[in-house]
Amino acid sequence: MSTRVRKVANAPVSFGVFELSDAPPPLSADRMVGALSDAGYEGIDLGPVGYLGIGAGLAERLDGMLLAGGWADLRYNDAEAFREGLGALETALDVFAAAPPAPEHLAPRPTLGCSGSPERFARPGGSVPGLPSSEWPAYAARVQEAVGRCRERGFEPAFHPHLGTYVETPDDVERLLELTDVELCLDTGHLLLGGGDPVTKLREWAGRVGHVHIKDGDTKILAQALDDGVDLRELMGRGGFASLGEGELDLAGVIAALDEIDYEGWVIVEQDTLPGRRTVAQNIADQAANRERLRELGL
Repeated sequence: MSTRVRKVANAPVSFGVFELSDAPPPLSADRMVGALSDAGYEGIDLGPVGYLGIGAGLAERLDGMLLAGGWADLRYNDAEAFREGLGALETALDVFAAAPPAPEHLAPRPTLGCSGSPERFARPGGSVPGLPSSEWPAYAARVQEAVGRCRERGFEPAFHPHLGTYVETPDDVERLLELTDVELCLDTGHLLLGGGDPVTKLREWAGRVGHVHIKDGDTKILAQALDDGVDLRELMGRGGFASLGEGELDLAGVIAALDEIDYEGWVIVEQDTLPGRRTVAQNIADQAANRERLRELGL
């Protein structure tokens, strides 16, 4: 058993909170934080900026929990859109800078995500081509620029391969690793549905894994979603990312691999869903059950 320090967090996406709008969120931030704390989580992802609060309000709301990280979405494939999105990255870094202090290995990690393209949705190795080879150098240079901005502010980011984007499949990830020095946020559910084996890739990419999202996945629901032509959000709403142990993820193998590679830092449980597809009580129960499954496996 590894002696490395790991802490388990959860995220607003597990409750269908992806963005702030005129409609109220499915549950209040206070209720979410309280439910996760009661279930034994020690940290939480930021979610949409402002949902958990900012500055002193964020620290007060977390009430002893730590901020594990947060999503920063940029269009690395489009130079103009990338420039326009850098302000949002800086805003997220401002929130991180005011978060409760944490040991270095538990400092919040900016999670760099690439805005998706509808035509790219979840077709690993399939009919939709990836980023043309000629565009990879510029794409990677923009990723590296975002990495540099994070480091200038004292944060080490991690890039999140994601269904429906230009870094979706294991081959896409290998290309990114070759052209940048960014660490990975290895999301087991997105990797599983993107055609990869999370256990194998944790071992192969051990030297570049800086953040881990544990998420289960169901390839049967994915296949039906593709047949129906629905988008990624609808896949989430249909339960494409299942409760831990109810999909196809080798959860025990993932935990064993984290031990083998001496991973240290945050393990963030996510079960992406849409608002209204399940009740708040069901979502709270799911996240308590997910935490218990990890405890049973020694995490």
